[in-house]
Amino acid sequence: MSPRPTTTAAERLQAIFSPEDFTRTLDLATSALKTYFTDVLAGQGPVQRWTHPLDKIAMAGRALDMASTTTPDNERIDGLIQQCLTHGQNLHHPHYIGHQVPGPIPLAGVFDAIGTITNQVMAVYEMGPWATAIERALIQRLGLQCGLSPGEFSGLITSGGSLANLTALLTARNVVFGTSWQEGVAALPHPPVLLVQQDAHYCIARSAGILGLGTNQVIRIPLDDQRRMCPQQLARQLADCAAHGIPVMAVVACACATPIGAFDPLEAIADLCERYNVWMHVDAAHGAAAAFSDKYRALVAGLNRADSFIADAHKMMHVPALCAFVFYRQSIHRFAAFQQDAPYLFDPSAPGMAEYDCGLMTLECTKRAAAYGLWGVWCAYGPQVFADLIDVTFDLADEVWQDLQEQPDFQAPYRPQCNIVVFRYTPAEIEASQWNELNRELRRQLIESGTFYISQTTIDGVAYLRMTIINPLTTRATVQLLLQQLRSLHR
Repeated sequence: MSPRPTTTAAERLQAIFSPEDFTRTLDLATSALKTYFTDVLAGQGPVQRWTHPLDKIAMAGRALDMASTTTPDNERIDGLIQQCLTHGQNLHHPHYIGHQVPGPIPLAGVFDAIGTITNQVMAVYEMGPWATAIERALIQRLGLQCGLSPGEFSGLITSGGSLANLTALLTARNVVFGTSWQEGVAALPHPPVLLVQQDAHYCIARSAGILGLGTNQVIRIPLDDQRRMCPQQLARQLADCAAHGIPVMAVVACACATPIGAFDPLEAIADLCERYNVWMHVDAAHGAAAAFSDKYRALVAGLNRADSFIADAHKMMHVPALCAFVFYRQSIHRFAAFQQDAPYLFDPSAPGMAEYDCGLMTLECTKRAAAYGLWGVWCAYGPQVFADLIDVTFDLADEVWQDLQEQPDFQAPYRPQCNIVVFRYTPAEIEASQWNELNRELRRQLIESGTFYISQTTIDGVAYLRMTIINPLTTRATVQLLLQQLRSLHR
């Protein structure tokens, strides 16, 4: 197809927005994605084509320099699509066992694209009526799945777990310290503290800084031998705060914590929070979906007793990022995070509609419709698909851990509660003092080779390799190949 000459701005824009141009682009993308998924799902090609960041930035810049004012032909558009597919991270590859970010269920991507292409934005109901309807329906279904009481809870969807935790903790601050929105926490007679799981995600401390508490007011509660919050240690800290008149803004538990996937004993923590009348928040970004599984639901027992918790659908529910839920056990708290007016947005002639205006509850004003993908998957496959994803990946992680126990040159000290496995390569011919450096270097070589993608963590000064078995197409044989590759890179 030859470029079509245009002469005026109006003609150029008419060409760009034409149904014919959209259909042409969609056909090219569909063909490219079909080939991509056929190869990647079969484990063909690298997980990532590693190049230095500056090289990739230069490549992206050269593509920008080639832009033209004429309508691009098929070859140009296809070339740009291929660049995106070739130089990204192939999350659907069975050898991707790195971070807690999955290759989405393909159907979820299709529905997400519908919301993106038509730009279904939210803030007030009238701007995103169907997006609002989808979100509200999903909030109700997922909240019930997590054990919340019908008609008593509320929730919202926001852009990622960090923002979800910040929003929930802002609500906690405003509810616990009633004048803090107007006066700040500096007006309190004693600086408040935040009691958190020792391995809690860094966004919790970041939230403390943003909310005006200060990161020095974050008190980390010691862990048990499986790196779960120790209720006895929490009880001591709560008692000490009460004895000294130190206000506690909230207790933050994890389901699960990022380093090894440890699920805190939520029932015991809820008992203590109720005894001391303290707000309980749970970062359940990764683990809330365990509520779908008959086998693993016990991991989140007590989640429904938290005053607030979050759940990332873009993790174990396998939808495109970002799609993070915030839940409040008591619906009355749904507007507590923000106490501002925006007359140009919210319609005083229909005050009842404010109940459906998400801009009153979220940090975002304009917000993308994040739940189209989840809604499409849930409608098409039902909730069983989420149970299957949990069961298959959690089961495999335990099998992999058992396999590692039989490898004399590997250590895996923590039996996984979910699909996160930490381990390290410990060859006898290398001094133990060098194992940290060895494992970090092997990971770097592994990523740059493109054969596998895994992550890393450090626990009590010990460097570990870390895999999140989040791709349901990954198998025990896949992990055996990983171990062989690590050995080969060392030798």
